[in-house]
Amino acid sequence: MHYDWILFDADETLFSFDDFQGLKIMLSDYGVHFTRDDHVAYKKQNQPLWVKYQNGEITAQELQITRFLGWAEKLNVEPDELNGAFLNAMADVCKPLTDVDIVIPKLVERAKLGIVTNGFTQLQKIRLERTGMTPYFTHVFISEEIGVAKPDPRIFEYALEKMGQPDKASVLMVGDNPHSDVLGGMNAGVDTCWLNLKGETLPEGIQPTFTASSWQALKSYLLD
Repeated sequence: MHYDWILFDADETLFSFDDFQGLKIMLSDYGVHFTRDDHVAYKKQNQPLWVKYQNGEITAQELQITRFLGWAEKLNVEPDELNGAFLNAMADVCKPLTDVDIVIPKLVERAKLGIVTNGFTQLQKIRLERTGMTPYFTHVFISEEIGVAKPDPRIFEYALEKMGQPDKASVLMVGDNPHSDVLGGMNAGVDTCWLNLKGETLPEGIQPTFTASSWQALKSYLLD
């Protein structure tokens, strides 16, 4: 393997992200039976906010508050209270994806590992601790803390500086989202791996260095 550094996305790359279950658990504490229809309505509001966040049009704080304004009004609570409760619930339900716990310890023997995520600080740190994965990652770069989100190359420039300015040819970015992870890596001039676990079609104009259909396939590409 010729990579000295491997950077990973977090949600749906290292960890599952079952927001339906997280919302259901969180809202049950407020006496709400959260349904699949409620989830569809939530996603319809939430997904455009993430696009705006990735495009630098809104801040992390604005995203976290705005997505819960409707429920906050219904329940007569502050939206930041709901957001905090949601992130705590997600820390409980998000688990490492299949074979992550097998592959990561092998990769860390050959390269330094880091995380570059658009997810939020509260969730990332708790989740890493609860899964016992904190020691494997030299750096965790969180867009909420840095002030720019993938695919903006500035988050990668910040990361590369903290990593000691390694040769970009020795850095690989691995992620499930072509629009943020792969395009972000491309914008930063580093190699990329699209972790395509669901057999999706690659968007036009986005070309990863290679694609892996599973964590075992990623391991085979890098180590075998």
